[in-house]
Amino acid sequence: MLKTKLLHPEILEALGSNGHGAKILIADGNYPFKTGVPEHAKKVFLNLAPGMFSVPDVLKVINDAIPVESYYVMLPPDETPQAIHDEFTNILGENTPVTKLKRFDFYKEARSSDTSLIIATGEMRRFANILLTIGVVKF
Repeated sequence: MLKTKLLHPEILEALGSNGHGAKILIADGNYPFKTGVPEHAKKVFLNLAPGMFSVPDVLKVINDAIPVESYYVMLPPDETPQAIHDEFTNILGENTPVTKLKRFDFYKEARSSDTSLIIATGEMRRFANILLTIGVVKF
């Protein structure tokens, strides 16, 4: 039996086979999962129903499982700050570097060959996507 909060076998396998610099996309329910990610990336669909599960729900569990070096968030065209981004900061901490990108720049970054895992959620808030960069384990 595992002692970690993360129990999903596909996500554990994907995280265990990646290391420093690999990227993980946790996406809202509006994300283009077919065209907005690299073809080789592992896709895990947790979008059971609208609102299940939220991006912050998934982020909390992933954050407990891996070191997060930095992350990207998606901004709307007018670059209005999104309340969900404050939730991300609360989970990841003020000292974790964040890069804010407009939608198409975010898609470009998410399509990078470094993106190895995509987790689809039922998050209904717009611009609620987060792209994590895996850091190093500090002993």
